[in-house]
Amino acid sequence: MSQESKHTILTTKALSIGYKTKKTKSVIASNIDVNLYSGELVGLIGANGIGKSTFLRTITNVQPKLEGAVEINQKPLEQYSNIELAKVLSLVLTETVASKNLSVLELVALGRQPYTNWVGNLSEKDTTITLEALAQTNISDLKHKKCYELSDGQLQKVMIARALAQDTDLIVLDEPTTHLDMYHKAYILKLLQKLAKDTNKTVLFSSHEIDLAIQLCDRLIVMNDNQVFTDTPCNLIEKGVFNTLFPKDLISFDNATGSFKVKK
Repeated sequence: MSQESKHTILTTKALSIGYKTKKTKSVIASNIDVNLYSGELVGLIGANGIGKSTFLRTITNVQPKLEGAVEINQKPLEQYSNIELAKVLSLVLTETVASKNLSVLELVALGRQPYTNWVGNLSEKDTTITLEALAQTNISDLKHKKCYELSDGQLQKVMIARALAQDTDLIVLDEPTTHLDMYHKAYILKLLQKLAKDTNKTVLFSSHEIDLAIQLCDRLIVMNDNQVFTDTPCNLIEKGVFNTLFPKDLISFDNATGSFKVKK
């Protein structure tokens, strides 16, 4: 499917991110121009401390931008009310779940909060969407388990299911594979890839699993010290973008295999 026939979900224009006090402004990255499309899995990668979490917090309205524009569905981010934003954007963070005494079904159902009445009663539609989210993440058999009984990998799937139940065009995940072993890292990213295709949602995640992201993502956002690049993995490899990601004294990127190697 061509980009022209896809719906543009997220756009940033000349975006600058960082921190501002009354007296000073600290710019982490600037001139960020990104377009993300429906049905795509997008990885946000870069070295530690480069600003990945700051970028995610900025585009999800957790912290203010310094300059430029962020748009979701061609509407400026600042024009959304909290409830309106919760209907187009869902966020999965790495923080420990505070409500582990809830059952899996109860936690996933919290994704329906933007749509329920003030008492929080679920309609038949809310229940159907919640059960669909459990099925899509392959955790229907866990629905009556308490969240404190789950492994890290199972709990991550529950959080993804809650984001699915929220039924937004854009799902943003901050380091969804943290604390998981290699198998479960690959499992979660393959699951996200399948969900993007099956639901036509845009799934954006930050990760240190760069080799996996190169293999599985439709598009990557690459942050380095001087610039933010966005393109398909193949185009980024051809442009030599990954060669500039880390200091060359220890790690090099092999264009032929599309992976990083430790120098001997």
